[in-house]
Amino acid sequence: MKAIRLTEVHQPAALTDLPTPEAGPGTVLIRLKAAALNHRDVFVQQGLYPGMKLPVTPGSDGAGVVEAVGDGVDAQLVGQAVVINPGLNWGNNPHFYGRDFRILGMPDDGTFAEYIAVPAQYVYPKPAHLSFTEAAALPLAALTAWRALMTRAALQPGERVLVTGIGGGAALYALQLAVAAGAEVWVTSGSDEKLARAQSMGAKGGVNYRDANWHKTLMETTGGGKTGYFDVTIDSASGPDFAKLLDTATPGGRIAVFGGTTGNITNVPPSKLFFKQLNIFGSTMGSDAEFAAMLAFVNQHGLQPTVDEVFALADAEQALRKMESGKQFGKIILATE
Repeated sequence: MKAIRLTEVHQPAALTDLPTPEAGPGTVLIRLKAAALNHRDVFVQQGLYPGMKLPVTPGSDGAGVVEAVGDGVDAQLVGQAVVINPGLNWGNNPHFYGRDFRILGMPDDGTFAEYIAVPAQYVYPKPAHLSFTEAAALPLAALTAWRALMTRAALQPGERVLVTGIGGGAALYALQLAVAAGAEVWVTSGSDEKLARAQSMGAKGGVNYRDANWHKTLMETTGGGKTGYFDVTIDSASGPDFAKLLDTATPGGRIAVFGGTTGNITNVPPSKLFFKQLNIFGSTMGSDAEFAAMLAFVNQHGLQPTVDEVFALADAEQALRKMESGKQFGKIILATE
């Protein structure tokens, strides 16, 4: 089969020939139709994960058709269109993943290939209203957004939500999920074009974070004043501007953090945390039950993932560089056949 291979850190992703995997006991062999990129793939290429294991086929997200099953797996799965949950071995604790938890794409070979073999418990029926390209865009980012928004922040209908850094996959899913759940959603971005596109997807409004006083502008626009406006904040940036989120949060507000694209959190006045009784939650990925709940919600509301661009498998290096640039709006996809 054709597959993308990383053999050394800081080296281009290369298309190569590898043996097609087989469906062993308890596993299924999937003919992949599409795979999606995540920032994780760029970080793996840069060697930014502990316990790096190379060579590896990157890629966490994928959708395709079951071609064969191993012993102990229902043969009726053959021919079924499926999407893969890339989070393996979460464990029994819903609050935190276990020691054996891992994500497809490192250390295990991932989805940037024509075929993949995975344990049958991690394949789910592809939402019927989605193409393979759209379904491949779901897993990691939508699961991350679901846990942060629905589990950790416990969003309720009618609440007011701020999503920072709109344009990335997880942030867009947070917007879509919150709107579908009946929330009023505002966003931030460094691009006015992305702000406009977010409003076309249901955001009530947004501000450009390149303005040093964006948080004050947001409060003036929403009428939040000095007390804050947002019941729930979903943040993937962290960094020095995180302190401004304390001002925009309502007393008793919840802030869920799943990223740190702008660096360490600094300059946070403790008094704002305790006088406003704020709740800050760290979050990443999600359990098997949360993956199933996310898919059910997507099916119930007919949600459509936003796809930025589709590349050929052979052009994975070009796709990775676009992901690294941060210029995308939505998911970057590899067509794997």
